[in-house]
Amino acid sequence: MSGSASIDDLLTFEEERARSDDRGRGGRAGRVLRALAANAAVVVVLIVGLRAVGLKVSLVILIAGVFAVFAVRRVAAALAPPAGGKSRTPAVRYDDGTWNWGARDALRAAINGWELPLDWSTTRPERFSGVILPRLGELADERLRLKHAVTRESDPVRARALLGDRLWTFLETPPRRPPSPRDLAVIVAELEKI
Repeated sequence: MSGSASIDDLLTFEEERARSDDRGRGGRAGRVLRALAANAAVVVVLIVGLRAVGLKVSLVILIAGVFAVFAVRRVAAALAPPAGGKSRTPAVRYDDGTWNWGARDALRAAINGWELPLDWSTTRPERFSGVILPRLGELADERLRLKHAVTRESDPVRARALLGDRLWTFLETPPRRPPSPRDLAVIVAELEKI
């Protein structure tokens, strides 16, 4: 990584794609055969059950319906969120290092990390000074450290010159009330220029 990074670079996360491993437990052909056998078994049971009660249904419609139900079930299972909370511990298995078990949506995590405190600060101004302002200060220090090898604590005079009077005053003197979204956007834009 080069010596400079934008806030966007700090918040991005690239997930590695998992390699499909078709070996083990019969591979793809085995899975297809098992699915076909399960579908055939359900069709046979339905035919026997329907004939037992005296109903006749077209075989093509019955097979299509069973396949559709199995397909919807499989897609729903693949799209369902992990059960039991925010994160799920992976099953113990051989890991060749290509799968990122701790992967999560970094952008969503970053947005959630700012969304709640910003929302709370609109009703409780002390939350802005106690939660948001220190985070903005950390961002400013990180930008200063990455681009200029200083922080507000290590070299206050140079840091003030680099930040500018407006941003320095905002970070060092807590405002009485939270800034408006427009003012906050200007502050973040100034942070980006560091």
